[in-house]
Amino acid sequence: MKKVITYGTFDLIHKGHIRLLQRARELGDHLTVCVSTDEFNAEKGKRAYTSYEDRKYILEAIKYVDEVIPERGWDQKIQDVQDNDIDVFVMGDDWKGKFDFLKDYCEVIYLPRTEGISTTKIKQDLGLSNDDDWKEE
Repeated sequence: MKKVITYGTFDLIHKGHIRLLQRARELGDHLTVCVSTDEFNAEKGKRAYTSYEDRKYILEAIKYVDEVIPERGWDQKIQDVQDNDIDVFVMGDDWKGKFDFLKDYCEVIYLPRTEGISTTKIKQDLGLSNDDDWKEE
């Protein structure tokens, strides 16, 4: 079985998130999604509109997702890959090169973002955020 993992906050789920999850799942037989906890987002200086538990619940209901685990810090990725027997690590191409260190443990693929949609844009359009540097598909 080929196992794939991806990471994100997955706040305000939208078409871009679903497309990323679908494309990630197409790369293997099992998709693990590692979701940033509220505490980790706070460490990053970010705040999700939806709680970790609610984001986890929503992701578990998406047909492309086989498993959801918490992301509690930047440094857990190598351990996650090893503990979950991951073959492919996937992220949006806005992170290109940032996780190349994982190539020693698995294949690393950066997928193109869905144009015209992002959580940041939704929050800005709704007047919920003016944080231009937070990138999430």
